Amino acid sequence: MKKVKAAREKYKAVKKTSKPGEGKRFKAVAAVAKASGADNPEAVAAAIGRKKYGKKKMAAMAKKGKHK
Repeated sequence: MKKVKAAREKYKAVKKTSKPGEGKRFKAVAAVAKASGADNPEAVAAAIGRKKYGKKKMAAMAKKGKHK
């Protein structure tokens, strides 16, 4: 439980300092999912991103992140 709370606090800090599309928020959400016990935390983060930003915008952010 402490790991989940710590991961959520870190996500909140990252959310304030980074812009969508940089990948920092994605990694923070994946860390929260991993701390919660998800089998595939990156898939959880991607599903959350698609729900929040939509299929096209999330795909564009993923493409941008792969080219870094």
